[in-house]
Amino acid sequence: MAKLKITLVKSTCKLQKAQAATVKALGLRKIGASVEQQDNPQIRGMINKVKHVLSVEEI
Repeated sequence: MAKLKITLVKSTCKLQKAQAATVKALGLRKIGASVEQQDNPQIRGMINKVKHVLSVEEI
């Protein structure tokens, strides 16, 4: 199964509470932090909600 490298590139302080919670649920805390997640529909949906503050690349 493919993996995704997700990086937080913008601040979460101006996001709505639900969007900030989504970023936190992905495992991202600080700007520049990266995590690797499995590529599945649930993770893709989370990424789609906050795609304006993330950078995503396939591994």
